[in-house]
Amino acid sequence: MELDPNSIKNDVKSKLKEYQRVLKISDKPDREEFEMAAKVTGAGMAIIGIIGFLFYLVSSLLPKLV
Repeated sequence: MELDPNSIKNDVKSKLKEYQRVLKISDKPDREEFEMAAKVTGAGMAIIGIIGFLFYLVSSLLPKLV
């Protein structure tokens, strides 16, 4: 398989145009939207941490009980 420099150049240009289009239509979130996203992210991290801690407790206590 040969690499064609023109093909690679066109692929990069088209990808950059896609990124530019997304950046043009996106806007900065207002404070309320940012706070909601932060709360949801924090809650998700806490839930995953609690689940991981419970798995750790079960895996460390189960061998002692058996």
